[in-house]
Amino acid sequence: MKKVAFYTLGCKLNYSETSTIARQFTERGYAKVAFEDTPDIFIINTCSVTENADKKCRKLVKEAQRIAPNAYIAIIGCYAQLKPQEIASIEGVDAVLGASEKFQLLDLLPTFEKNKSQNEAGLAGKAQILVQEVCHAQAFHTSYSYGDRTRTFLKVQDGCNYNCSFCTIPLARGESRSDTIANIVKAAEEIAETTEVKEIVLTGVNTGDFGIQKGRREERFIDLVHALDGVEGIARMRISSIEPNLLSNEVIAFVAQSRRFVPHFHIPLQSGSNRLLKLMFRRYQRELYAERVAYIKTLMPHCCIGVDVIVGFPTETEADFLETYNFLNELDISYLHVFTYSERANTKALDLKPAVPLHIRNERSKMLHILSDKKRRFFYEQHVGKAFTVLFENDVENGFIHGFTENYIRVQAKYDPMLVNELKPVHLASINANMLGEVEEVESVNHTH
Repeated sequence: MKKVAFYTLGCKLNYSETSTIARQFTERGYAKVAFEDTPDIFIINTCSVTENADKKCRKLVKEAQRIAPNAYIAIIGCYAQLKPQEIASIEGVDAVLGASEKFQLLDLLPTFEKNKSQNEAGLAGKAQILVQEVCHAQAFHTSYSYGDRTRTFLKVQDGCNYNCSFCTIPLARGESRSDTIANIVKAAEEIAETTEVKEIVLTGVNTGDFGIQKGRREERFIDLVHALDGVEGIARMRISSIEPNLLSNEVIAFVAQSRRFVPHFHIPLQSGSNRLLKLMFRRYQRELYAERVAYIKTLMPHCCIGVDVIVGFPTETEADFLETYNFLNELDISYLHVFTYSERANTKALDLKPAVPLHIRNERSKMLHILSDKKRRFFYEQHVGKAFTVLFENDVENGFIHGFTENYIRVQAKYDPMLVNELKPVHLASINANMLGEVEEVESVNHTH
């Protein structure tokens, strides 16, 4: 029985796909092992969002060679689709598979045997490249993570038609496409049957654009949410990142009264400057974003709202940055994911001048990270003294177990093995110096789902 190890870089979507590919291997008789357990095969799923993709990939390949010098190394994912020749030149890499090939790994590479003649000759850079143009990535592969975490990431959509000027994802994943509602509900029911999963997170490249099949819009995201709300056996469902122009009032109103969908949205903003939003090819202005936040808070004052924001986008002036900073400061949001702009090949943003110097990008990033900490603490402290339900994860550190409330407040409690992967009612007593909710007591209660 050959042993195979997986490593995932990047987003929740990548995790869902890696987990699904891993199940394909175990179904064919391979043993899934940890990265350090001297596997026969390494599968590394890559990301392309930042400029560090190549560094991370090289580091993982080097580490894989140290652990198991004779192991077969295959690289898949977004970076593999964008720069296959670059990856193929990395010493130790045996195969590079693109967006439409990664789910056919076992058929395209049936033996996973190194090319011995190349190894004996000491030839590097002779990896097998199995990458078609991204336009061939048209099929939708149902994917979900399982067995890796307490929560499951369920892929409902792939690809993107938005072509934002800073983004390589459409080049790496192709056009927007989705599964059917019927198939996704079936997958959710399969997950529910395991009885171990308490929460499903819906994920995609552009999740709110769900419904496109074979180039045509067949179904709507709101109808998917309605259908999933009826799936028995899952206590919580969470919508991951969703574009503000696609997060309709209808979706917000449904989540506010849903049995399963929790009060938490992650909504990319990218900039609080309308001038920069236009240059980014975003499909909204800041006014629409503010309206969405206000409507959410009207219906769900306790709702957690996360925000993606980019600093140092080309031509961003001090005034533009302060406009973004002040806009975010005044918004009733809960935390920020701050991205420092990095130049990406074949994107329209490369044509915009002047570029923002790196040291200024880093200064602005620090300012927004500090703002994020302030926002998070304020949001957490608003909920001290209130009752919540926490899903405790297998996340134990220094004698404490951690978990999240329905509205995404991270809490800690004294470790008890009976709490792992359990939903428990708690009373939020305080927020400590490490920005964690201190739980006054964890009630012993049986939950039936």
